[in-house]
Amino acid sequence: MSSNEIDQGRRRMLLAATAAMGGIGAVYVATPFVLSMDPSARAKAAGAPVDVDISKLQPGQLMTVEWRGKPVWVLRRNEAMLAGMKTLTDKLRDPRSDELSQQPPYAKNPTRSINPEYMVMVGICTHLGCAPTYRPEFAPPDLGPDWKGGFFCPCHGSRYDLAGRVFLGVPAPSNLVVPPYHFVSATRLVIGVDPEAI
Repeated sequence: MSSNEIDQGRRRMLLAATAAMGGIGAVYVATPFVLSMDPSARAKAAGAPVDVDISKLQPGQLMTVEWRGKPVWVLRRNEAMLAGMKTLTDKLRDPRSDELSQQPPYAKNPTRSINPEYMVMVGICTHLGCAPTYRPEFAPPDLGPDWKGGFFCPCHGSRYDLAGRVFLGVPAPSNLVVPPYHFVSATRLVIGVDPEAI
């Protein structure tokens, strides 16, 4: 056996050992990066559906819950509120909710809801992301005689009715977003899951 043959065998063995060690090292280096792509428990919880008890919500009362880091309003509308919304069609930018990205198909109706008595809406202005205020009163001096209750954004003056439909002539380009949701019972709803997904 020549020294050249021994050197070739040793060289192959060293190359194989180096490649194997390099592969093992690459796995150790890559593991933290791969694991970091898996959402944390906190992130998973933030995107999880939210169970909401509406049993104590009185007519005209608004409650706010958090879903995916966003405020979601649940409003129990009374008969006067529902009647007032019917008179606003010609003053709204998208009264029939034709922009489908703003609500699930089951909320494409005049009240933008499954049950007309309850509004479920993401409480973020579609203009620049400010938080509109709930203004349930009819015809307040600062909002004018045509105001039938709704949401007013103090940042730039956008206005929405009690179904989250945006008025004409304001900076907001579209209606407030209706998140996916469904009723589990008459007093409980879940935000974050469509009824069809059940």
